Amino acid sequence: MIWRWRTCFNFAALVAGLSLSLPPILRAGMVSGTVRLSNSRLESVTKRQDYSGIIVSLTPVGQPPPAPPAKHVVMLQKNKMFTPHILPVVAGSVVDFPNADPIFHNAFSSYNGQIFDVGLYPPGTSKSVRFVRPGVVRVFCNIHPSMSSVIVVLGTPFFTTTAANGSFRLDVPPGTYELNVFHERSTQITLQSLAQRVLVTEEPLVVPALVVSEAGFLPAPHKNKYGKEYAPQPDDKSVYPGVRN
Repeated sequence: MIWRWRTCFNFAALVAGLSLSLPPILRAGMVSGTVRLSNSRLESVTKRQDYSGIIVSLTPVGQPPPAPPAKHVVMLQKNKMFTPHILPVVAGSVVDFPNADPIFHNAFSSYNGQIFDVGLYPPGTSKSVRFVRPGVVRVFCNIHPSMSSVIVVLGTPFFTTTAANGSFRLDVPPGTYELNVFHERSTQITLQSLAQRVLVTEEPLVVPALVVSEAGFLPAPHKNKYGKEYAPQPDDKSVYPGVRN
């Protein structure tokens, strides 16, 4: 019995020793912090202090980011809205655009992030787009001018969006990273000024509070996919016979 106990003890010690000698890439580091918005005109920010939907990403410095598996992500069209409104994805991902409304939709983007047009399609069906390179893709519906969303295509798998209180957390391997922030109502100059390098170790890292200003941002009214002004809001029942609102 004594010999068996020693064997189990030695084996446990061996496993513990192996875990201590694992390469750093297999150990996790944690980065957390808080993002606040300033100079906003929206009541959701000024009165309710809603800081959700801000994208925080970490890109490895000096080495390529690990290749993540291909993913399918959903941007739902329902109640004449895109949900979620802000969608971060890694380059190479496929985004599905299911139509859960009882009317037709036509998702498209004419911005340089990635130009696409899935065409007109009926209720209960879906279209898909693969986003192949990093960039900002502002998405609209060719029929309903009030519908809009933003797909942010990233070249790193390490990203998250802030909670309503502005908090975020990312678990990444130890190393040096560039931290970037994206907010749809901030200028590119503002966002670039917030970029910083962070050193991630096995100890939790709390970055200083990030303040993202909306000053200087001018929302531009968009046009339809033909570059023309939208017609008055259509009566979907008359435009698409047999379709109920």
